[in-house]
Amino acid sequence: MSRVTVARTAMVLLLGMLAVPALAQESAIPVTVVPAELKPVSDAMEFVGRVEAPERVDIRARVKGMLEAVLFKEGETVKEGAPLYRIEKPLFAADVQQAEGDVERAKSALELAKIQRERAEELVAKNAGTVVARDQAVAGEDSSKGALLTAEAALNTTKINLGYTDIVSPITGRIGRTAFTRGHIVGPESGVLATVVSQDPMYVTFPISQRDYLEAQKDEGKVDLSNVEVRIKFPDGAVYGEVGKINFVDVSVSRTTDTVILRADVPNPVGKLVDGQLVRVELKAGTPEERIIVPQAALIADQAGLYVFAVENGKAVVRRVKTGGAVGPGVIVTDGLKAGEPVVVDGFEALRPGAAVRAVPAAASLKG
Repeated sequence: MSRVTVARTAMVLLLGMLAVPALAQESAIPVTVVPAELKPVSDAMEFVGRVEAPERVDIRARVKGMLEAVLFKEGETVKEGAPLYRIEKPLFAADVQQAEGDVERAKSALELAKIQRERAEELVAKNAGTVVARDQAVAGEDSSKGALLTAEAALNTTKINLGYTDIVSPITGRIGRTAFTRGHIVGPESGVLATVVSQDPMYVTFPISQRDYLEAQKDEGKVDLSNVEVRIKFPDGAVYGEVGKINFVDVSVSRTTDTVILRADVPNPVGKLVDGQLVRVELKAGTPEERIIVPQAALIADQAGLYVFAVENGKAVVRRVKTGGAVGPGVIVTDGLKAGEPVVVDGFEALRPGAAVRAVPAAASLKG
């Protein structure tokens, strides 16, 4: 064998030896990993609830007349006592004047009756008059007093009716659409003119099963409402920034649904919560405990249950896990993982137990 042949053979063997590690590295499956995080977690329960305004008032006309003006903009916030509608006043003002005249006549009649009674008493004292005439005079004065009271009551009624021509908001809140516009004849039979709904705070009511309610009562036999945080989640998954407190527990259990109605008081400073809105209600209570959290994306299910792929010594290993509920985008792992273990969240589709992997940390850790 020539020197050239020997050199070529050695070169081929050397290149082959160098290529083995490179091929092994290229065969490793790239995966994205996130460490299993140890985070403080409070016990939480989630329910479906509905937003309710503490105050909701239907505005109605209390006297009949032509609607002279609509004094608000639909959808705006109105203050308590703010004018909303005005009904034409002339007929009601005329009723007040007429009633005032009736009061003056009644006063004059009472004055005359008083004089007649005094005169009749003087005559009886001088034995110049009869007792019957005196008694009639006394009765006439009493009747005049009653007539004056009736006239004054009628005057008050007309003044009240005149005041009802100015329809004002009884509460502070947002006002909805108006059912009538200027020029319509409105009255008590017209129904609701508009609705005012209070805004801050808002109530959130939600039913919980009797079983959950009894479970919550196990500690000292009583629910400590002061330690329960109420969080609101919208249908799109967004979490409401304000924290509420439970302010009411119903006094009975529904016979049809076997649930108890709870109500929370939730701040609503910018009006994000809307009356009638459907939301999810999360209750958190007790002292937070350290729990292992992994992203929901890391969980895989098969016939044996749930598992995740972890990375150990550059290889994929299966960890059978038990979970204990969701925390934001993550899941509590109660058994099967240790804090800090890298868990595969992307790229596990082609993984098999024992497969070589190239772990790449996720750009951001799990947010709770």
